[in-house]
Formats: sequence, structure tokens, C-alpha cells
Amino acid sequence: MSKRNLYLKTIPVEEAREKYFTRVSEIIKPASETIPVIDSLDRITKSAVYARYSSPLFNASAMDGIAVRAEDTKGASETAPVLLKEDQYVVVDTGDPIHNPFDAVIMAEDIVETDEGVRITASAAPWQHIRPIGEDIVAGEMILPRNHKIRAIDIGVLLSAGILDIEVIKRPEVAVFPTGTEIIEPGTEIKEGSIIESNSRMFENMITVAGGIGHRFPPIIDDYDEILKKVSDAVDKYDMVIINAGSSAGTEDYTVHVLRELGEVIVHGVAVKPGKPVILAIVRGKPVIGLPGYPVSAYIGFENFVTPLLAMMGRRPESSVETVEAHISKRLVSSLKHREYVRVKVGKVGDKFVAAPLARGAGAAMSLVRADGFCVIEQNSEGVEAGEKVNIELYRSKSEIENTVVIIGSHDLILDIIADMMPEKHNNMFVSSTHVGSMGGLMALRRGEAHMAPIHLLDEETGQYNVSYVRRLFDEPMAIIKGVNRIQGIMVKKGNPLGIKGIEDLTENGVRYVNRQRGAGTRVLLDHLLKEKGISTEDINGYEREMTTHMAVAAAVASESADAGMGVLSAANAMDLDFIEVAYEEYDFAVPVRFLETPHIKAFIDILQSEEFKAKLEEMGGYTSESAGTVINV
Repeated sequence: MSKRNLYLKTIPVEEAREKYFTRVSEIIKPASETIPVIDSLDRITKSAVYARYSSPLFNASAMDGIAVRAEDTKGASETAPVLLKEDQYVVVDTGDPIHNPFDAVIMAEDIVETDEGVRITASAAPWQHIRPIGEDIVAGEMILPRNHKIRAIDIGVLLSAGILDIEVIKRPEVAVFPTGTEIIEPGTEIKEGSIIESNSRMFENMITVAGGIGHRFPPIIDDYDEILKKVSDAVDKYDMVIINAGSSAGTEDYTVHVLRELGEVIVHGVAVKPGKPVILAIVRGKPVIGLPGYPVSAYIGFENFVTPLLAMMGRRPESSVETVEAHISKRLVSSLKHREYVRVKVGKVGDKFVAAPLARGAGAAMSLVRADGFCVIEQNSEGVEAGEKVNIELYRSKSEIENTVVIIGSHDLILDIIADMMPEKHNNMFVSSTHVGSMGGLMALRRGEAHMAPIHLLDEETGQYNVSYVRRLFDEPMAIIKGVNRIQGIMVKKGNPLGIKGIEDLTENGVRYVNRQRGAGTRVLLDHLLKEKGISTEDINGYEREMTTHMAVAAAVASESADAGMGVLSAANAMDLDFIEVAYEEYDFAVPVRFLETPHIKAFIDILQSEEFKAKLEEMGGYTSESAGTVINV
């Protein structure tokens, strides 16, 4: 039986980096290459670069006009102009050489041409409007120091100084090996148990951004000898090797055993979450790094170890991360054993930044796509409380975040449509939405964590949507921006194999239901309908199983892990499901009146009222929008 590869100890990130990078720095000496200057953008100079030529190469006119002897212009004034004859001047354009005996230039605008010559009304100082030899660059002076990242302006100066070729640090070349018998290439036929390989393509591009050259190889099956041979061959050819997956504690996780046979494992296991199973090794004088297979773990491991190592190997400065201090929107509990990286959405509401946590799972790759940054909870911390100030490492620029409408509340596909349209219709404005249900959104709005909350809450007493909830919960002046009317119903598999016709059929034996989370308007509607019909929630198999979006419910039904779930028609259409209509409801946006005149909210209303938005609703189906964008004070 294969042995499990259990960690004996995990160590802090800083300790792991210092331990590993110290060893690597002792054996790695950056190589160099000579390339044309015109191809050197963003490359790093190997050594100082000195000018071959001066610039300008000769005394040159800085203006269009005439070159003169300053001596001949003495005494010239408005009341006593001086006439210069043809042998006392020469016409020049900007950049023309200036030869003896001339030592000054008078601008064309300051002369008057006559039949006898030119008349001037002001004297010229010696070397007026003349660029002397070497004014910009002097031959022999240093243009760029060593370890300098070459910019576009640098290339222009190098060429002016006569430098055509330049010695630069060679980009580290990195071999990337995805591993796993279950891994398949994108575009391959998918079978049960297959996982589409994508991490290596992410690494390939992250290597490029970090100044290296990535060489991605096809997936290797979980075979010890095959992995050993491929890694061994790559070490001889490339500057670094990355092995993705197989670094954890499974019986087929061979990476650490392979690296121990080929070389020395310096670190196995880092106190970081997600991303603990990182392997840092040296094989025949080359760094070899094993990264975990879950996408978020892989990303965090790469950023913590590969990115700074590539910077060191390429003599590039480590890129600085922009940070902001923000109020966390919900309590985060963390283990004392690890530094944890929590993905967050970030926005500026009023005068404070607010961070809303996203999914924390190591496999939640979309949380990286949606995130604006990381909230880093340090090791030996039990977490942070809701409302507490935390430091956020940003993905997006602070200016983008300051121009973002922060939306927290009920989910609907129209939020994606609005987010897509916003930057196109309103330059440099964005939408950030987090889905916590209608009541969760109103609570976030009351705490000052959002600009608006999308809601669809039915008041059982009045039969009215949304208004009564906003009136009860807020002391400050509030408004509702009307959104859409949408069809809510029961989503079922194509062909409705269980013959579900209404709410009462959810209690039938064998029907597996999937619900929305507590506080979601869809769940409030379901509970209202169940109460009307006298049905107990205990009679519904799956009532306690919760999803946070309409699309997640639709996906559960489409994948046959559930037979039915409440949601909107557009979600059912998107997943090709059948739909039993239950009710029309009003999906609106609660917003404090003080935000109505801000550019973000005005832009948001403009999109709701646009013909393009209404055409998108028509295309998706299940919506009406007669009142979209109308503002009602409550």
C-alpha cells in the first residue's frame, strides 16, 4: 500500500522564504544576454551603460530664425532697431548646425525682413537659443545604472547616445508540469471524474508578468517514474521547474518523494491557508517548487514563493502591493496555525473603505476572479470581528475602487448585465455586487457597508414589496430605485420527470429540494406560500440545503443533485431547465437618499433606464421593466 505523505511541521511564510531564498541565492547567478536596444523594453540592465556619442552632436539651433553674431546686435531696441545685412546672418531651422562665427539665434517672430536685410528690435545674448554640444548627453557619461528596468524613454536616450545593443539579465526560463491522472487538456472530451487542467496556463502567464519565460508541458499521469524522468530532464534544460499538484498528503502525491530522490527538499508545508502543501526544493543547483492543485492554493503559493524568486533571479525589484484600510463586513474566524488569505470585494462607501469576504475554499477559483484583494489574517490570530478595521492587499487600483457602486443584497442575473454595461456607458465607473440575500443586504446597508441593496421582500400583511421593510429598518431618509418585475417559480429538469405542478408537490416522496439561504427574498416568498397552503417546512426534503444565488440553485437541479428549486425564469433559461411559474415579484434597490446625487448612483439609474438594458431583459426572458430607474422616497 502507498504511504501517505504526512507533514511533520509547517513553518511561517517568512521563515520558509528566508530559508529557501538564502540557499537559492548561494547557487544562482543570473545569466546575461545582448539584445538590440529597440527590443529591450522592461528588460533589466546587466551593468551600467555609458554614452558613445554626445547629444546633440554639434551646436544646434533651438529655434527657427536666423543665426547671428551677438556682437552685431548690440544696442538694438524698439526705438533704435538694428539692420543686419545678408553677410551678417544665416537663416536656420530648429536643429540646424551653428557654425563660427555665429554664436546666437534670433527667433523668426522677432525679425522684420526688408530689401536691405533684416531689422531686429532687441539685442541677442551670446549662445541665445543654441543647444551646445552635449547639452543633453555627454559622450562617456553613464546613461543607465545596473539592475535598471528599461523604460520607453530610456530606449530613446540610448539610441541618441549611439547605443544599438545592450547587455541585459536573461529572463529565467521556467518549466511547468501539471500532474494528475484525472487531469485532461481543455477541449478534450469530458468524462465523469475528469478535471480540466488550467492552473499551468495561469502559471505560464504569471511567469510572463514576473519577467520570466514559461514553458508549459502536457499533464503527467500519477506515475512516480514518469514524473521523476520529466522533472530530471527539465532541471538540466531550464532555470526553474514548477510541479503542480501531487504536493499534499495523498497516497498518489509523489512530488516530494521524487524531489527527495533527485535533490534536497528544503521546505515541505507552509503555515498558510489556503496553500499549505508547498514544496521548496533544490535539484542539481536549480530551484524546483511543488505547488498544490486547488486553484486558489496554487495562486497563493505562486505569489508567495515563485514571484519573489523570479524577481531575485531576474534582478527585478519585487512589485509593491497597494493596500487600504477597510472595515470588514462580517466576522472571520481563522486558525491560529496559519496565515490565511481571504478573498474580498472592496468598495468605498461614504468616507470609508468596506471589504466583503468571498468564498474561502481552496478550489473556489471564481473568488479570485471576483476579488478586489486579500484580507490577510496573520498566524496566531483567531480572526477579525465584523466592522473591525483590516488591511487589504489590492488587486485593483484604489481609484477604480473609489469609482465603484457597492451593491450587497439579493442576487439576480441583471446585476451582471449592469456591471458589464457600466464601464462602457460611464467611463471608469464600475459595479461590485455581493450576494447575501435581501435581509442581509439591508443589514449591510444599515451598517454603512454598501451604496445600495437589491431586495425583493414581500410584506405578508400588506401584500406590498420592499417599502415596509425599508421604513422599519432605517432612521435616515431612504429611497427605492425601481428595478424589474420578474417571474419566480420552481425550476425542474427538462421534461419535468417528476410531474411537479406547484408548491404542494414539493412534499411528495422522492422530491429533493434545494433552497435559498435565510434572509433571501426567494426564501421569504417560499415560506409565505407554504404558510398560505398550510405546509410545514419539515415536509420538504432538502429545505435546509442552501444556495446563495439563483444560478447555483439552477446548477444543482441541472446536475441532478436536486429535483427542484425556487428561482427566476432567467436562471432556468440559462441552464435549460423547465419552469413552473409561481409568482411575479418586484426586484428593487434600497438606497440612502444622501447617495442619490453621487455620480455612481446617477450612472446606475441611467443604465436601468437605457434601451440597451431593456433589450437585454427581453433577450433573457422573465422580466418587465416599465418602472425601471424610477426613484421613490420612502
